[in-house]
Amino acid sequence: MSKLTNFFTELMRKYLPDPFVFAIGLTLLTVLLAVLVEGQGVMAAAVSWGDGFWNLLAFTTQIAVMLAMGYVIASAPLVNKLLDKLVNMVHKPRTAIIVATLVGGIGSWLNWAFGLVIGGIVAKKLGSKVKGVHYPLIIAAAYSGFTLYGLGLSASIPVLISTPGHPMEKVMGVIPLSKTIFTTPMLITSLITIITLPLLNALLHPKNKKDVIEHDPSLELAGQEIAASVEAVHEPVTFASKLNNSWILSFLIGIMGVAYIVNHFVKGGTLDFNTINFIILFGGILLLGTPSNYVKQLNEGIKTISGILLQYPFYAGIMAIMAASGLVDTISKGFVNLADAHTLPLWGLLSSYVINFFAPSGGGHWVVQGPFMIEAAHKLGASLSQTSMSVMLGNAWNDLIQPFWILPVLAISKLKLKDVMGYLVIIMVWIGILYSASVLIWGYLG
Repeated sequence: MSKLTNFFTELMRKYLPDPFVFAIGLTLLTVLLAVLVEGQGVMAAAVSWGDGFWNLLAFTTQIAVMLAMGYVIASAPLVNKLLDKLVNMVHKPRTAIIVATLVGGIGSWLNWAFGLVIGGIVAKKLGSKVKGVHYPLIIAAAYSGFTLYGLGLSASIPVLISTPGHPMEKVMGVIPLSKTIFTTPMLITSLITIITLPLLNALLHPKNKKDVIEHDPSLELAGQEIAASVEAVHEPVTFASKLNNSWILSFLIGIMGVAYIVNHFVKGGTLDFNTINFIILFGGILLLGTPSNYVKQLNEGIKTISGILLQYPFYAGIMAIMAASGLVDTISKGFVNLADAHTLPLWGLLSSYVINFFAPSGGGHWVVQGPFMIEAAHKLGASLSQTSMSVMLGNAWNDLIQPFWILPVLAISKLKLKDVMGYLVIIMVWIGILYSASVLIWGYLG
C-alpha cells in the first residue's frame, strides 16, 4: 500500500497543475472534442462558451454564500469548543485520520457545505495537535468524506427531483426521497462507505516516520500576525461601536430569521438552496453573538471561496460547449447503448463520472445529462429513481479527484492540490468499486 501511495503522490507532485490551470486546460480540451468529435467549428464552440460563461452566476453565488457562511458556523466559538474537545481526545495518528474522515463524511451526509468546511477545520486541528500525523493525508481524508453528500440529505439531484415543479417533472414526475437516498440499497451503501472509508484512509498513513510530513506552524504565522495587529487596534467606545458589538441586535434579527424558517416549514416549504443559506446565515448570527464578530469571521470564510468565484464561470462555459455541441449526448449514448433495464444505472454512473470532469455540479450536471438518461430509462423500462441516483453517485464519485470542490479545504489547510491528490486517487478507486457494485446490484433487485 505504501508503494502505491508513494507512486501516485509523486506522480501528482510532478504533473498535476493548480486547479485554475486545470480548468483552463479542460476548457481547451472541451473545445477540441467539440471540433473533432461533433464537427463543431472553433468559433461556434467559442461562442457557446462565451454565451454560457455566466449561466450559473446565481448558482455560483448560492454555493459561495453556503461555503463562506458554513465556515462561520463551523468556526463559531460554541462549535469550536466542541471540536477542540473532540480533538483533545485523539492522540494517535491513525485515529486522527479516522476521526477526520468521519467528521467530514457525516457532516457531508447531513449537508455538503457544512461537511466540506467542518471536515477541513477538524483535519487542520488534528494535524496541528496530534504528533506524528501525516498532514497531507489527514486533509485528503477529511475531504474524502465529501463523497457521502451524494447519498445524503443535500444530494442535489434527489432533492431536486423530489420537489414539485422541478424542470423535468413532465417527463419523470416527482420522485420522493424514499425512492432514492432512503431506499435500503442506498442506506446500506452509506453505511458501508462510512465504515470502510476511514479504515482505508488509516491504512494509507506512512509507516516510516521519515515519510511523515507534519503540520507546519509557519503556514499560519502570517495570518496570526495580521490578526494580532488588527486586535491590537482597540476600537474607541462610541455609539457606533456599541451597535457593532450589540448582542441584542444579533439576537433580535436571529430570532426573526428563526421565526421565518419555522413559518416556512409549517406552511409546507421545501429545503432548497436559499432556505439552507437562510438557516446558515441566521444560525451563524446567533452563534457569533454580535454583528462585529460575525463580520470578522465571515471575512475569514470568504478566503475559502476565491477559487470557486474564479473557476465556476469556466465550468459553466465548459457545460455550455458540452450541451451545444452534443458531447453530452455522445458520451451518454456511448455508455447507454451497452445497457439494458438492469444495467442502465451502472452505465449511468460511469457516464456521469466522465461528464463530471467537465460539469462538476450535481444540479448543473443533471441539466445537461438528465434529459438523455430519463429518455433512455423510458425506452429500456429501467427505474427512473435508480437512473437518477446513479447520475448523482457518479457525480459524487468523480468529485474525489475533480479539483473544483476541494478548493475551500485547500484554502483552510494552506496545502496545494498536488499534496493531497495522490491519496484521493487511491480512495477514488475504492469508492468506484463500492458505488458500481451498489448500483449494479440495485438494478437487478428492481
